[in-house]
Amino acid sequence: MFQVGDKVFYPMHGAGVIKAIEERKVQGKSLEYCVITIPINNMDIMIPMQTVANSRMRLVEDRDTTKNILFDYHNEESNCTLPWKERYKQNMEKLKTGEMLDCTEVVRDLLSRQKEKALNSSEKQMLNEAHKILVSELSIIKGISENQAAELLII
Repeated sequence: MFQVGDKVFYPMHGAGVIKAIEERKVQGKSLEYCVITIPINNMDIMIPMQTVANSRMRLVEDRDTTKNILFDYHNEESNCTLPWKERYKQNMEKLKTGEMLDCTEVVRDLLSRQKEKALNSSEKQMLNEAHKILVSELSIIKGISENQAAELLII
């Protein structure tokens, strides 16, 4: 399914590159792991190959899809009028999907909300994390620095 060198997105962690597929012994059992380097967090994560299919890990988006998503990000308006607890729950579900479109919607909607009034601490943290993982994918897709990727998200 995935190979060394593939550029992938792992939900709630961000985008990275598969560095290796290696075998490790854990509690006396030999298991194959996918080792992914996530540059934005400066870390490697290991995912058991047997759980990769259910992990929502995916290849990063292609450039055309990314262009369309960014167009919508900059040109569509937020229409979320839910109370903050429901909004938080809905946004968390979007982030867990691991889909770039969902993540951009969360960032756009929270930034828009922040312009109207201050976000509570939970939503601030969610915005920071969503922004960070979105930047990680944009920087890998476009081959640019994290700062350059962050500039693409300025509204």
